[in-house]
Amino acid sequence: MIPGPALDAPIRILCVDDHAVVREGIALIVGSQDDMTVVASAASGEEGVDLFRRHRPDVTLMDLRMPGMDGLDAIRSIRDADPQARVIVLTMRDEEEVMFRAMQAGAASYLLKDTLSKELIHVIREVHAGRSPVSDEVAARLAGRIDGRVLTARETEIVELMGQGLTNKAISASLGIATETVHAHVKHIFVKLDVGNRASAVAAAVRRGIIHLK
Repeated sequence: MIPGPALDAPIRILCVDDHAVVREGIALIVGSQDDMTVVASAASGEEGVDLFRRHRPDVTLMDLRMPGMDGLDAIRSIRDADPQARVIVLTMRDEEEVMFRAMQAGAASYLLKDTLSKELIHVIREVHAGRSPVSDEVAARLAGRIDGRVLTARETEIVELMGQGLTNKAISASLGIATETVHAHVKHIFVKLDVGNRASAVAAAVRRGIIHLK
């Protein structure tokens, strides 16, 4: 077992993969940890979206290549149902375009299936804590793809207000949305702009012409 932080309740995980051996393997890895549990497993994107709505897991592990609804569409549907949903892609696909589209769809992290179990456990805990860990390899491959076009209209509004010095609470009041929703958008802005804090996000947005400070 890999020691984790003490939690009042275990991290509830949904696994979506069309291969039973993968689902069973993840259940064994997760089951060896005291601070997490698999609450449901799905063999397709459609089933994954349905089980997400039913169980509202803390973290979803999502394959990409599946019959019917693929993982990218499933991520979008899950994020539409809950903008704060935390999804980790776990796939064999290592193409840059696929990585880019997954992060653009709202994935919090991207892992290949040859990832060590200890790294998977670490990333699950990080994503549950609200962080978006991306490996150096994935970050390097995406660096050339991250530009101003990635930000949605809402994310652009939020980074503009960040540039005015507004807190998440103030942005929430200004836009009429929940503070938790603002926090989720800020996290995605950090990932898309490849930064780690608000000041760097604003600087990157200005540098790339996304916003213009007065």
